[in-house]
Amino acid sequence: MRRFLLLYATQQGQAKAIAEEICEKAFVHGFSADLHCISESDKYDLKTETAPLVVVVSTTGTGDPPDTARKFVKKIQDKALPVDFFAHLRYGLLGLGDSEYTYFCNGGKIIDKRLQELGAQHFYATGHADDCVGLEFVVEPWIDGLWAALTKHFTSTRGKEEINGALQIASTASQRMDPVKPELLHIESRVELLRLADSGRRDSEVQEQNAVNRDQSSALIAESEPSLTHSVPPLSQASLNIPALAPEYLQVHLHELLGQEESRASVTPVDPVFQVPISKAVQLTTNDAIKTTLLVELDISKTDFSYQPGDAFNVICPNSDSEVQHLLQRLQLTDRREHCVVLKIKGDTKKKGAALPQHIPEGRSLQFILTWCLEIRAVPKKAMLRALAEHAAGPDRRRLHELCSRQGAADYGRFVRDAHTGLLDLLLAFPSCQPPLALLLEHLPKLQPRPYSCASSNLSHPGKLHFVFNIVEFLSPTTMEVLRRGVCTGWLATVVASILRPDTQVSPAEGGPAPAPEISISPRTTGFFHLPSDPAAPVIMVGPGTGIAPFIGFLQHREKLQEQHPEGHFGAMWLFFGCRHKERDYLFREELRHFYKRGILTHLKVSFSRDAPVGEEEAPVKYVQDNMWLHSKQVARVLLKESGYIYVCGDAKNMADRRSTPEHPGSTPRTCGAPAEHLCRSEEHLLSTHRALTEHPKYLRSSCADRRSTPEHPGSTPRTCGAPTEHSRNTPSTCGAPVQIRGAPAEHP
Repeated sequence: MRRFLLLYATQQGQAKAIAEEICEKAFVHGFSADLHCISESDKYDLKTETAPLVVVVSTTGTGDPPDTARKFVKKIQDKALPVDFFAHLRYGLLGLGDSEYTYFCNGGKIIDKRLQELGAQHFYATGHADDCVGLEFVVEPWIDGLWAALTKHFTSTRGKEEINGALQIASTASQRMDPVKPELLHIESRVELLRLADSGRRDSEVQEQNAVNRDQSSALIAESEPSLTHSVPPLSQASLNIPALAPEYLQVHLHELLGQEESRASVTPVDPVFQVPISKAVQLTTNDAIKTTLLVELDISKTDFSYQPGDAFNVICPNSDSEVQHLLQRLQLTDRREHCVVLKIKGDTKKKGAALPQHIPEGRSLQFILTWCLEIRAVPKKAMLRALAEHAAGPDRRRLHELCSRQGAADYGRFVRDAHTGLLDLLLAFPSCQPPLALLLEHLPKLQPRPYSCASSNLSHPGKLHFVFNIVEFLSPTTMEVLRRGVCTGWLATVVASILRPDTQVSPAEGGPAPAPEISISPRTTGFFHLPSDPAAPVIMVGPGTGIAPFIGFLQHREKLQEQHPEGHFGAMWLFFGCRHKERDYLFREELRHFYKRGILTHLKVSFSRDAPVGEEEAPVKYVQDNMWLHSKQVARVLLKESGYIYVCGDAKNMADRRSTPEHPGSTPRTCGAPAEHLCRSEEHLLSTHRALTEHPKYLRSSCADRRSTPEHPGSTPRTCGAPTEHSRNTPSTCGAPVQIRGAPAEHP
């Protein structure tokens, strides 16, 4: 069997899941995939590798490779390596990214470019999957085309070797010698055509299922519009191409737990975790504001936790208790919720390299695992829908097959991915579906901690840490009458309810006899989104809504520095802030006025997008980009003439689109702030300015902090600006000017 090396670089598991799918399908197509995480350098050696290489890479930070790829990238970026170091290597690469952010799929592009610089050549063209529209639109055809490309590669290198029947079809897909392009391949190696029968299934069962399908497709359709549970022609009458069923690999046993006390510390075994009390909670918006914004103060005085303004940190949060209880009821496991979950690998599993999920700790109860370990709100991937269909009957089974099929891609996007439909939603919508617990543990991803920006300075608030968030609310995809809250923000709102103060003034908390509520946090420090080391450098901050959070820390820090060094020279500080209404959600209004009056904040430009003009007054500026346009000459001077710094923090989904940038001509980035063409009237002048800036000795490579959603985080909706999803640590990426761009962590539904 023809072997190829399959590497994945993942931050939160998505790239790994895709690589495992490739590995499982390889056997069906006559190949053997040698699967490893790219960090497991002791298990492979590209310097001596003779087999073709396939790499799946996600993106994090400001377009950085994942943490698991940092050592690999550092190693191959060694300038001492000769240009033919990988001349023997033939490879194909699949990058994962989100086009909402400027450096789309840049993690994969960094590795792809460097491999070519070292002499490696494509045997298969690179694919770039976009989580903004749905990874599957690129991932599925890319995987299907991979088998023909591999066949062609082996045919060209071992021309006389006999190819088995199925692969011979694929090998005729292309006769060119250049890398095979997925979009040009006639995909002969496809997922089976609704082959419902597994090996050993009786013909009568197949006939029975076919009869159900025929009856349903020919029945009168009472509803004219499709829904999560209902399809319309032509999909309802189509033959379906469905993915192969992923092999089961977990054996689950539930044993009575004998009074053990469970700790959430096991949820994050890698990073240090600090249990800290909440010393204050303040509502920053009025009760009639569209969004409710809270400021929370944590007491870190008795911990080793430290931070700088601009840093972020993780909040370790649980799933909603009510949703966990509903899920237990639906699985008919309520009476066993306190039982200990014991996992073993099935002895007869066909899953290659099967291993116990690392995010499910040993010796924990079922309720603990569903509460603290699994992302039960995650949007199910098609592989999970395929598995759920095996445990459904009749119309439910057919509809689940449609949603995971090629023909049902549009319905999957509309009713599952875009609607943020979760497992519980599916189980409620399809009552005949009765999945075993093992299926959930095999397919549900790890519950990720949520990142938040530090909204304070330790100089101004020693021993304290502030952060700000909106309570995310949205309608359930299965019923428009149920309002849900974000996993973390909803939980935090409940935790602080007993101490929440409704005013909008931040002042010291009053002591009380009741013990303060506590939460668990872990550090997420970045070395890049900090104030300039030279305090004389001018700074422009763009932070609409809760994007203002890190800039409050900047201003507090700058105020203390100026008090400590009254004779020092400090550069100008600009702030472009925006909200809906001046009287409802103008966050930190009094504090900003204080900074402005003291001269800490030299330019304060505020926009109110929903306030109408009063009387004869001129229509107000609505958005931060409008204000930046009005002051474009000053902004351009600060950045281009005074070597200033610009920081951006906000909501990528809900801020205006931009046209092109020097870094990505023709692209549509969603980074916030003044687009380059607003700063310079001539795009040619802009391009020349960009080149000059990148060659300037003060040119910086920025690292955006956090986002909350990525292809790595299934089911999430990006709410940050100017950065790809994950919080980047210490791996810089290129940026178009001496600019610091920050993406704000925000809660996803």
